[in-house]
Amino acid sequence: MKLALVRARYNPFGGAERFLNDAVAALATSEPPVSLTLFTREWPAQGGGGMAHRIVNPGYLTSTGRDRGFADAVRHALVSEPFDLVQSYERIAGANIYHAVDGVHAEWLAQRQRIQSAVGRLGVALNPHHRYVLDAERAMFMSPAFKAAICISTMVRDDILRHFDIDPARLHVIYSGVDAQKFSPACRDEFRAERRAALGIPQHAPVALFVGSGFERKGLALFLRSLVDTARSGAAPAERWYGLVVGNDKRIERYKALARSLGIADHVIFTGGVSDTRPFYGASDVFVLPTIYEPFGLVCLEALACGLPVITSSSSGAAEIIQAGKNGYVTDALDTGSIRAAMQSAIANPAMAIAARVSAQPFTSAAMSGQYRSLYRSLLDNS
Repeated sequence: MKLALVRARYNPFGGAERFLNDAVAALATSEPPVSLTLFTREWPAQGGGGMAHRIVNPGYLTSTGRDRGFADAVRHALVSEPFDLVQSYERIAGANIYHAVDGVHAEWLAQRQRIQSAVGRLGVALNPHHRYVLDAERAMFMSPAFKAAICISTMVRDDILRHFDIDPARLHVIYSGVDAQKFSPACRDEFRAERRAALGIPQHAPVALFVGSGFERKGLALFLRSLVDTARSGAAPAERWYGLVVGNDKRIERYKALARSLGIADHVIFTGGVSDTRPFYGASDVFVLPTIYEPFGLVCLEALACGLPVITSSSSGAAEIIQAGKNGYVTDALDTGSIRAAMQSAIANPAMAIAARVSAQPFTSAAMSGQYRSLYRSLLDNS
């Protein structure tokens, strides 16, 4: 089987790229193997091993021109080389499969209004790039070439049905897999003492972890606000909650300033983007992702596999695998009081760490790749 994949660019800290790389690794080693070719504007040699690369990078002046130019160039390139199926991680009309790792743009904009001012909402409405993405999203789903969407959560499937008139049979929920050997409670034994010492965190202090890029959407401001009352100024250092922020964002200085204004800068550590998140899972006690909109959140699955209770929002696809009081909690993204209470409850119940690990174990790469191959076969058989 010859499969074309489309992803515009590589973010070494992005969850979407980890979804793609995991899928590639699973498919490339399956029997019989799938021939994979990636169409992209830029991709590092070490990113997405196991597939050929086709660099498609027309010039552009604006973000809208960038995305439109890339989509047009990919469509032109695909004409010259036959593929059995074209699976896109971008909103491109003409793709057979949309792998909805970025969810539904229309739903993200709707959820974003919860934290925007009237001026901010007006700016989005007038932004030509958002209009382009919305039009491209609709054109992709309405294209005669469109056969299926791989939805990385039931939430994404429901979002698509809410915004578009699509046969539900075309929408397939396939969760990602997690490497349960790489991400495991052993990270605590291997990394906890060393990483805490390096970061200046007392060995017995409670630590909440946030991992992600795109801080506005992932809810970093809400994470920071949830830490405010967990550290009393008169408490002993070992009783104060620390916050670890792992990830990068072009507005990172704005969030550091927010931490200062909240009076918690002395116990919130911004690491920037890292290539290996395991030491930070190992150094932490709970994982918190109060996202405004997250199609799934692979980091939630990694945290569970490491034995960390997960606290996430009802607008996260990962909420589907959280059982309240067992392996974590689900709250409204804006309810910092509930987030704070969930953190305290999670750390007070050691059994949740064991349940977290157990709940991640069904999500394997083998299960994921088997579902992919079954979908591809059914699409080819019906073509």
